[in-house]
Amino acid sequence: MLEKLESIDLHYQNLEAQLGAPETYGDPDLVARLNREQRELEPLVTAYRHLKRRQADLEEAEALLGDPELGEMAREELSQAKGDIEALEQEIKILLLPRDPNDGKNVIVEIRAGVGGEEAALFAHSLFRMYAMYADARRWKVEVDSENQTELGGIKEICFTIEGEGAYSRLKFESGVHRVQRVPETESGGRIHTSTATVAVLPEVDEVDFHLDPADVEMQVFRASGAGGQHVNKTSSAVRLIHKPTGTVVECQQERSQFQNRDKAMQLLRSRLYEEKVREQEEAVTAERRSQVGTGMRNERIRTYNFPQGRVTDHRIGLTLYKIDAVMDGDLDELIDALVTADQAQRMQEGRAE
Repeated sequence: MLEKLESIDLHYQNLEAQLGAPETYGDPDLVARLNREQRELEPLVTAYRHLKRRQADLEEAEALLGDPELGEMAREELSQAKGDIEALEQEIKILLLPRDPNDGKNVIVEIRAGVGGEEAALFAHSLFRMYAMYADARRWKVEVDSENQTELGGIKEICFTIEGEGAYSRLKFESGVHRVQRVPETESGGRIHTSTATVAVLPEVDEVDFHLDPADVEMQVFRASGAGGQHVNKTSSAVRLIHKPTGTVVECQQERSQFQNRDKAMQLLRSRLYEEKVREQEEAVTAERRSQVGTGMRNERIRTYNFPQGRVTDHRIGLTLYKIDAVMDGDLDELIDALVTADQAQRMQEGRAE
């Protein structure tokens, strides 16, 4: 492992040298690629260099153990260095785990109301607000691609893009069925209802990642409309794309230009087809290799939001938080951090088993 880490450190130094070379400045694409690779390697290189320093400190402390004046201080330093080295080695093992190639990408999120009628649509709106507030706190950009609202302000379905560094790495575990238990705003009797909404998180995929043959795509145009059928523009600018080989349908209607809507719809279609291809490949390898945390299984209930008890429970890892108001206001880091940790532990266990 030390040889591998030393090789990575040397590569990191080469990246720094390339980024500092005058001839690099004239190639923006190269600069962007080198910067991205440097950012990805930086946590591992920093941990490795810290590890080397603490190992040197440990050797110095061991050499001073017999010194009558410095022996006690050396023993304290020895104990501290051993603890630091153990923690750093564990951190490095996690950083060396195979990286999801999509982790650095933007995401396309689709939320659909499930069981529960109007209350499910209102819950879908609450989920959209939750993710939008989380994105805003991390200074990510949110852009709605298509939306189908109800008369009472709910959302039957919404598709939106979140642009930001590492967006997919943080949000990929949100895919699945989300369940809410609360007294609906539309319910006068005060009875608790259970409703659901589904969330799908797709990595934004470029043409170089997945080739989509235009001949396989049928385009339809229509007028964009808001709740109740009210037209938001009077021209046929909204776009519906149909992937003929698979029957996959996507829509985009938020932009005024038909060409802009077509480009966004093509991006969404490419991402959906890419995600389906990856899922099929994973299933072909083995159906049970990864936990629900790792695969983001679509058909399972992953989380319950219980308003009367003020709790949010993630069923995949058995975590319950009693701060539902904060969570619905976008405070998701504690949930997401726990899911990331569980995924890392699962992958380390799989690596040992192999």
